Amino acid sequence: MNEVNLYIHIPFCKKKCYYCDFISYPNKDDYIEEYIDTVIKEYSNYKAEEYIIKTVYIGGGTPSYIDSKYIVKLLKEINLEKAEEITIEINPGTVTKEKLIDYRNSGINRLSIGLQATQDTLLKEIGRIHTYNEFLDTYNMAREVGFKNINIDLMLALPKQHIEDLIQSVKRIIELNPEHISIYSLILEEGTKMYDKVNKQKCTLPKEDEEREMYWAVKNILEKNGYNHYEISNFAKNGYHSKHNIDCWNQKEYIGIGVAAHSYLDNRRYSNLGNIEEYIKNYHDKEIHEIQDKISKQKEYMILGLRKLDGIYISEFELKFNENPIYLFRNELNKLVNQELIEIDLNNIRLTNKGLDLANIVWEEFI
Repeated sequence: MNEVNLYIHIPFCKKKCYYCDFISYPNKDDYIEEYIDTVIKEYSNYKAEEYIIKTVYIGGGTPSYIDSKYIVKLLKEINLEKAEEITIEINPGTVTKEKLIDYRNSGINRLSIGLQATQDTLLKEIGRIHTYNEFLDTYNMAREVGFKNINIDLMLALPKQHIEDLIQSVKRIIELNPEHISIYSLILEEGTKMYDKVNKQKCTLPKEDEEREMYWAVKNILEKNGYNHYEISNFAKNGYHSKHNIDCWNQKEYIGIGVAAHSYLDNRRYSNLGNIEEYIKNYHDKEIHEIQDKISKQKEYMILGLRKLDGIYISEFELKFNENPIYLFRNELNKLVNQELIEIDLNNIRLTNKGLDLANIVWEEFI
């Protein structure tokens, strides 16, 4: 049987954050029950007996917004016998102790809590529904219930955010001792409320050099406090790297179920319909985005691999493709080495510190 990872999209939320461009709905609660039943139907179409589910990631939207009975119902339909990691995203302001107990009893063993900042003024600026104290309540409840693998999301380069704010947030979170911390730069996406506010000059974002200063300050603080920087935006204590995400970056197969969810199976990348009403009616319809040939798969492997701080192990590339990446991509790699964006030794190819700042330029060489 093939080993795969499973992503489940729960698109419902209490309120759409100003920066969010994901498929999410703050005003379609009437669809919740029918939607969950449709997701179960879609999953059954994959003939689960043919797959070993290694990890499950329940994302959104805000999965913790809906009644936990729906998460329990959904997970009962999935063969979790060999699942090593089952993650659910939760947001403060949508969680109760009862929900957390239900999650634990249904097999979920990892939480990802969306905090973003510890200053209430900044949370309000980006449209979050919670306060820092509400986050603390959620975190403490999760520990009381017995969760021993918790990720906390933070963001940098927010409107009105100064480097002192970010450093304060990081230090406060370190004091809580979570197993994993993810930190992302705010990216302006067209069609979002934040995009409109910036365009209309109702708010401004930190400049690029300020953003990079923030990034390196976070990196240095986290590493000094025992967090391993293993991917551009992710830090973890030993043994707590996100198995689901690592498999995605290692080009392992995954199935995505739910509205707009993406899958990667049999060298094909495809997605479900992006409208919830259409998805419920035609959940079996898929949009093919790519059918990979060998060279496109090799290029993608390079792009994904260069997200990781360890980079690409040459022996693993050779084992997968029966070719040496240093020779195969000699022109691209020589150019990047000359720009001091990557470094190569006998074992692997990885980003330099300069490459961390200019990762998009690195990835573009393999597109």
